[in-house]
Amino acid sequence: MPFSWASSGIDLYLRIEPGTKRRAGLESALRSAIREGRLPARTPMPSTRELARELGLSRGTVTAAYDQLVAEGFLVTRPGSGTTVAELPVRSAPAAAQPAPTPPPARYDLRPGQPDVSVFPTRAWLASTRRVLTGAQPEVFAAGDPQGRIELRRALADYLGRTRGVIAPPDRIVITSGYYQSVGLLAAVLGARDARTVAVEDPGHNHFRNVIHRAGLTTVALPVDAHGARVETLAPDASAVFLTPAHHYPTGVPLHSSRRQALCAWARDTGGLLVEDDYDGEFRYDRQPIGALQGLAPGHTVYCGTASKTLGPALRLAWMVLPPHLLQEVVLAKQEADQYTETLNQLVLADLITTYAYDRHIRATRLRYGRRRTLLLDRIAMIAGLTAHGVPAGLHTLVTIPAAGPTERELLDHCAGHGIALRGLAELHHDPAGSPEGLLIGFAAPPERAYPAALNALSVALASALSS
Repeated sequence: MPFSWASSGIDLYLRIEPGTKRRAGLESALRSAIREGRLPARTPMPSTRELARELGLSRGTVTAAYDQLVAEGFLVTRPGSGTTVAELPVRSAPAAAQPAPTPPPARYDLRPGQPDVSVFPTRAWLASTRRVLTGAQPEVFAAGDPQGRIELRRALADYLGRTRGVIAPPDRIVITSGYYQSVGLLAAVLGARDARTVAVEDPGHNHFRNVIHRAGLTTVALPVDAHGARVETLAPDASAVFLTPAHHYPTGVPLHSSRRQALCAWARDTGGLLVEDDYDGEFRYDRQPIGALQGLAPGHTVYCGTASKTLGPALRLAWMVLPPHLLQEVVLAKQEADQYTETLNQLVLADLITTYAYDRHIRATRLRYGRRRTLLLDRIAMIAGLTAHGVPAGLHTLVTIPAAGPTERELLDHCAGHGIALRGLAELHHDPAGSPEGLLIGFAAPPERAYPAALNALSVALASALSS
């Protein structure tokens, strides 16, 4: 039976086997709890009176059991200190097969798509949390709405409209637990509508392709050039297109205005769906960010955003702005997936947005990341054979490498040996074999004080690899 005692605040399950005498059963249950580590060494035991009351035994039975376990070395009694669990000798475990050694963690994480979480707006988040909890009604702690809290949906409707040009009525927004879930929900809904083929950018994020495949859909490559996705190559049987028009991942180019218009025309003419991943649209460093594609064709576009790049991936907060004809199916899919996204963080983010603390944080990080990108490009320009690509935006830069020299894999391994984590370009293509090679270098993740050292280490590693 489970019980607790006030002296230690511990809840513990003790099973006294039926058919055994009470004292012997209590002794056996306590031995098992101590041997199995459920009662760790130095845990204070309850008084005999307290334990007898909890278990419905006589105090004499409990006292006799304690005495026996003290004699056996399982318990220790000290005058004035009560009874505690004894330190037992560690049993030697049988030799087991040694797992393969894991590589040490990278000293400098320069992988793409990761923000500097050391500048998370802790004070603003705490202030918003206090306001939320102070004014919270009891229903806040009950089961949530699968579509998301209306407070956050209203805040996002205003924010997305004024900063990204998104037409986002609150009743067409669904809050999800990250963009991965958004993709999974959409793919499931498309599959249920008998969609079979969707187009995704090539190169593009391979993890999201895998999510789409798990829903039973086939992905076809939509090639990307210096002007973004090549709309004229769009597969005729594609029912949807997943793309990153503001800042293509990974090449860093924006979708040209003429191709935006062509995609919108394709969607209107065919009834196809545009899925816009605006993963880092807030971060443009040379001009105002490009507006969202959704504003041109709101009835044919699913707009997807996330707090993972602006605040931190641990929050697991993302959102979709849906065309009316998809809303109820996506909400139902969300409900069946995990019922609803955690409520309190939704309310805190809503407060952060409505008090404009979110805007202030983004402006500050935009300045910081813009300076970091400039420093990175200066270093890349000093290394012969490397070429940086992409507009001044986002959280990473694509660097292509010379054909004659180390391969992408060799450069990645060489940098890893110097404690630097990067990502390669080839694996992001539909067919990595024979695809263009390059390095994706993130400039946002290291803390501000560590970034100069990270750049130095990267420069040394790349220069040494390319000169050997």
